[in-house]
Amino acid sequence: MQYRRLGGSGLKVSEISLGSWLTYGGYVEREKAVQSIRTAYDQGVNFFDTANVYERGAAEELLGQTLRDYPRESYVLATKVFGKMGDGPNDQGLSRKHITEQCHASLKRLGADYVDIYYCHRYHPETPLEETLRALDDLVRQGKVLYVGVSQWTAAQMEAALGVADRYLLDRIVVNQPLYNMFERGIEQEIIPLGERKGIGQVVYSPLAQGVLTGKYTSSGEIPENSRAARLGWDSTRLAEDRIAKVNLLAGVASELGISLTQLALAWILRQPNVASALVGASKPEQVGENVKASGIVLPGEALERIEEILG
Repeated sequence: MQYRRLGGSGLKVSEISLGSWLTYGGYVEREKAVQSIRTAYDQGVNFFDTANVYERGAAEELLGQTLRDYPRESYVLATKVFGKMGDGPNDQGLSRKHITEQCHASLKRLGADYVDIYYCHRYHPETPLEETLRALDDLVRQGKVLYVGVSQWTAAQMEAALGVADRYLLDRIVVNQPLYNMFERGIEQEIIPLGERKGIGQVVYSPLAQGVLTGKYTSSGEIPENSRAARLGWDSTRLAEDRIAKVNLLAGVASELGISLTQLALAWILRQPNVASALVGASKPEQVGENVKASGIVLPGEALERIEEILG
């Protein structure tokens, strides 16, 4: 496993990280979830991601209980705040009240004294940036949060947050968690350039396009029962004929390189130096083993050119 610095910070995270959205705490049976986490740790993954809203706290509980068997300093733990966690008017968002209460609730579920990374899961236009950033800065000063991050914020929103933090000497954002894969490349326009300039590293989610880039969907419009696609309520457009055709061509490139399509897709993401880690989900330990092998793979220039031609 290779490790990279997280943005401009001194923190090093594994190039492949393990997430728990749609997997742990509900969708995947407990024993397989536990074994997947243990397998990831044993194979060098030191970065584990969850959120308070994943199965309403159950994912945090399972992850925390499993990681408790390992030295706390040996792994990086991330969770998030923003989503609806109750029926009250203050049970969601990025107010000081919600951030403070949810941080304490997450720490209790995780069985931890602190989290390494605390993400604002979405941008909240109803809360002043200064209030949000001061609340996060307080948690950093209290030692309950070590690094502050955001997820799915625009470049303009992040730049505004950096301006507020610098103006009032508050802790700065060092990590962003955006969507990024071969089919969803929007962050290349503004997010990655901003990250390179301002020291914000990218920890990208859905690097395998919800399984499409593993080659598991072999025909257009085919959505197997009990698949993640079925759980997400995909329509057939997500498996359009042209996309499946591209996947088949990419599989050919992977085969020529002697690697799997999954490893090709992850290595392609990690070609970006601003990407600190690719966040994968796994419903069984074997998938973890397949994913971690992508770390350290350097795709030759000719292969990168062919991939660009295929993706168009």
